[in-house]
Amino acid sequence: MPQHARNTRVCRDCDGFATAAITTGTRHADGTRATLRVTCPACKGTGHTAPAALARTGR
Repeated sequence: MPQHARNTRVCRDCDGFATAAITTGTRHADGTRATLRVTCPACKGTGHTAPAALARTGR
């Protein structure tokens, strides 16, 4: 029998990819690249959103 998975709402702004690593172009002393971690401001880095009814009530 098939298992039913929950249907979570994916953030429409980041399409579920809530965090991105962006290289700055500079390197550290050991040769690794310096990166910045940027999170989606709409979902606050979770990748999914709450239903609109819950968002309005603040739950």
